[in-house]
Amino acid sequence: MSIDHPAVEAARERIRAEHLRRHRPPSSARGLHHFALISSDVEATIAFYQDLLEFPLTEIVENRDYRGSNHFFFDIGNGNLLAFFDFPGLDLGPYREVLGGLHHIAISVDPATWERLLGKLEAEGVPHQVESGASVYFRDPDGVRLELLADPLGEMYGSRVL
Repeated sequence: MSIDHPAVEAARERIRAEHLRRHRPPSSARGLHHFALISSDVEATIAFYQDLLEFPLTEIVENRDYRGSNHFFFDIGNGNLLAFFDFPGLDLGPYREVLGGLHHIAISVDPATWERLLGKLEAEGVPHQVESGASVYFRDPDGVRLELLADPLGEMYGSRVL
């Protein structure tokens, strides 16, 4: 369900006018170092992200904050990492989308890779939804929603966002 109301559009335009800067200064950040998620099964997570999605596993170490737990990383390009923790013995329960929590992770891939990965998702029977011919949404083994986007970094559906 989407909201299509003149007051919503008016609020968006007010926020845009008030907060978007014509001459935007450079960000203080260098980039996303890693985004950390929780894995209920290290081997299943590696099979999904490395074998299916072709994001190479770069390292697996002990989690410094929880003895016996793993902290492992996948290369998602452009110097960015997707990281996971497993927390054996904590029974954290299944992933849930909650207000203020993670909605989805969008990862840019080139159009040929997008087509190939879409084919792999279909061949593996991974439920997915294609939007606008450039986005495919699906969930990882723990239920985290992912998006593969065939647009270049800094663009969304042909519009510049950066």
